[in-house]
Amino acid sequence: MNSDKIVRWGILGPGGIAKAFAGGVAGSRTGRLVAIATRDPGRAGLAETFPGARILGGYEALLADPEIDAIYIATPHPFHAEWAIRAAEAGKHVLCEKPLALTAFEADAMMHAARKAGTFLGEAFMYRLHPQTQRIVELVKSGAIGEVRMIRSSFGFAMPRFMPEHRLYANDLAGGGILDVGGYPVSMVRLIAGAATGKPFAEPDKVFGAAHLGESGVDEWASAVLAFPGGIIADVSCSISLDQDNMLRIFGTKGRIEVPDFWFAGGDRDVGPGRIEVLRNGEREVIELGETHHLYSFEVDAAGEAILAGRQELAWPGMDWADSLGTLRVLDKWRAASGLEYAIEKADRRVATIAGRPLRRDGKTIPKRSIPGLARLASVLALGFEDFRTFSSGSILLDAFFEAGGNLFDTAYVYGGGSGGYTEKLLGEWLKSRGVREEAVVIGKGAHTPFCYPDMIGKQLDQSLQRLGTDHVDVYFMHRDNLDVPVGEFVDAMDREVKAGRIRGPFGGSNWTMARMDEAIAYAERTGKQKPGALSNHFSLAEMLTPIWTGCVTASSDDWKDWLVARQMPNFAWSSQGRGFFTEKAGRDRRDNEELVRVWYSERNFGRRDRAVELAERLGKSPIHVALAYALAQPFPSVPLIGPRTLAELDDSLNALDIALSPEDVAWLEGSRTGS
Repeated sequence: MNSDKIVRWGILGPGGIAKAFAGGVAGSRTGRLVAIATRDPGRAGLAETFPGARILGGYEALLADPEIDAIYIATPHPFHAEWAIRAAEAGKHVLCEKPLALTAFEADAMMHAARKAGTFLGEAFMYRLHPQTQRIVELVKSGAIGEVRMIRSSFGFAMPRFMPEHRLYANDLAGGGILDVGGYPVSMVRLIAGAATGKPFAEPDKVFGAAHLGESGVDEWASAVLAFPGGIIADVSCSISLDQDNMLRIFGTKGRIEVPDFWFAGGDRDVGPGRIEVLRNGEREVIELGETHHLYSFEVDAAGEAILAGRQELAWPGMDWADSLGTLRVLDKWRAASGLEYAIEKADRRVATIAGRPLRRDGKTIPKRSIPGLARLASVLALGFEDFRTFSSGSILLDAFFEAGGNLFDTAYVYGGGSGGYTEKLLGEWLKSRGVREEAVVIGKGAHTPFCYPDMIGKQLDQSLQRLGTDHVDVYFMHRDNLDVPVGEFVDAMDREVKAGRIRGPFGGSNWTMARMDEAIAYAERTGKQKPGALSNHFSLAEMLTPIWTGCVTASSDDWKDWLVARQMPNFAWSSQGRGFFTEKAGRDRRDNEELVRVWYSERNFGRRDRAVELAERLGKSPIHVALAYALAQPFPSVPLIGPRTLAELDDSLNALDIALSPEDVAWLEGSRTGS
């Protein structure tokens, strides 16, 4: 960062919005435009459009330029995440044109990169920084129209005609209204609903959306209804081929607020004077702000002030990271309800990582180990990813886990909601897209209640292998047990799949009792069948007192641990970090979480938690890191399953790998096992 109190800006991508931003920089207090990066530096008119700025050939040149402090990303939407992440890695601050990313998952990855780099990242919704917006919020908070009940907001325009080559109609450029302009009304109604309830912004608890998808597959007009806690209802709409009035309306119990031509404050891309109308008791009050500054100068200065102050996020009423994520989550739901997924988000097109690079194969952060019965080494942690519903979202975490050294993936026939299966399909698409099936270790699970019968093992495995796009799984577990069926019938069914080559490593039971495992092993030994060689029960420093879900079995008790050690049985442990018991969510005086109280609260568990807290403080880690390290440090093959939802959660889990617990540490954490 230069010593002057000026932020030296570079613009990445010289389109129309870049020209508007350049005008904002020229009219700002904190910024100076230094350079423009373009893939076509010989393009006519660049010098005239961006006077005084150096024209650089290629985006990489801007990232490498030592005279640039911050970068404004003005590319089409699909390139926002890639270049924001690369800019953060290069130590550059970023203000990114809206939408920040295609999805909330992409935006979270961008924030993760900025967080690690210590750089600023902001979303350029210029209207949020204009004084008109803050005045509206003040009116709502003051009760000028009573209690807010409904909000209506639109941003729509009509292109002259259908132009498939134009970015707004181009599927490959994520065209359409929802991403291009839908974020404006969504972010605004969240802001107003927040102001009405005393918060910076509010999150809807219901989103209903619809859209008309045109010839190129993008949304040409769309509407959504957002229901907020407290009874506030908002309807929003957007369009690229339909003119709308683009008015903000806020309805209260004592009147309403109307703001015409809201998004440009009643002006254009240069100046928006600001005009607000308040209607009460049949009378109309007009509030004229008379603003003369460049419309985009407000966001330039808001970003500049944050950067100069060493902050990583915009200050309110600008959109901080949580606000940007909230808006994108609504857009994600709106798109999902409308059936809008761009071709560039699918597996056959999304072949690179979120940073636009080929997948790295040399990760060493997560070590690998041998597991009895497995032909290849497996990472010491297994990744579960049950929550993802699209390839573009799930691949972000899958890529990061693999690049860290992880190659063990936990799936199940029932995962993915509804009839199940989506996460198997997602993993299969990822394995094919990245070309890593022969390097991966895939766990499959089937025969869950109520389909826990021997014949279901082969039938469900058929479907699982089709979804996964492979001819075998490396490890297989029955997801539940059925005590009404002789255990030998289950062993026979799994042994047949081994002989058919569809299970190529150990098999066993998930949520099986010790007695049932012993019986299955004895049956296999008597009959010459492959015997169960793996278990997937709950195991953690905190023992599960009652089942989290019906049919769950814990292996955390003293007798179970003795059995696992004696048999050297690999256990693929789920909920190895106690589902929040080792976080601030739990405590002897905290009883607001019914599941935590019911499943984990005992004096023995709290004693172990106390010692985990003490050890974590000594190590400079968190108690959940100690809990995961405990699961890894067992005197039998223990493979914890982790389920991070974000890159930050994944990185946080990997902190446990820095902790090497000795047998004495393990015994101390256990409190000599029988103690408290």
